[in-house]
Amino acid sequence: MLEGIVRESIGTSNAKKLKRDGYLIANIYAKGVENIYAAFKKGDFLRAARNKETLILPVSVEGKTLNTVIQEYQFHPVTGDITHVDLRIALPGVVTDYLVPVKTTGTPKGLKNKGVLIQSKKRLRLRGKIEDMPADITLDVTNLDRDDSILVRDIEASANTRIMDKPHVAICGVIKSK
Repeated sequence: MLEGIVRESIGTSNAKKLKRDGYLIANIYAKGVENIYAAFKKGDFLRAARNKETLILPVSVEGKTLNTVIQEYQFHPVTGDITHVDLRIALPGVVTDYLVPVKTTGTPKGLKNKGVLIQSKKRLRLRGKIEDMPADITLDVTNLDRDDSILVRDIEASANTRIMDKPHVAICGVIKSK
């Protein structure tokens, strides 16, 4: 369980002080629920986000336990460190859009033909209830040769969910290296 604190104020001076002390600024929200402005220890948050086995990231703020989904990250433009995260409360039984991570497995055969694997979409937008959402979408890329790609229309959504991204968009592919 990821433990967080509630921010006293939402001003920039408070946020800068928390960031200096090693905290990650977060907004927790959902439709019909009052926003919670929180902060988490950066290392604890990253560890919890990497080790979660489902799409849900359980957090505890001010004694309240909430099931959340990572909605968006914001990164520092120079260092690339994560500076802010938006967490959406996963309300059971409510149909909404979630961003589900895409993972690839295997080694494409196009790498032997001087190709490079490019993953252009890291997350896909799926619509459905949180109970029906997969933890991730795993794509097998072993059959991709040079100039081949996997499009959104080539994959199947899990039961009771629908992919909301445009069908002609490439998720990953093997391109010619220079």
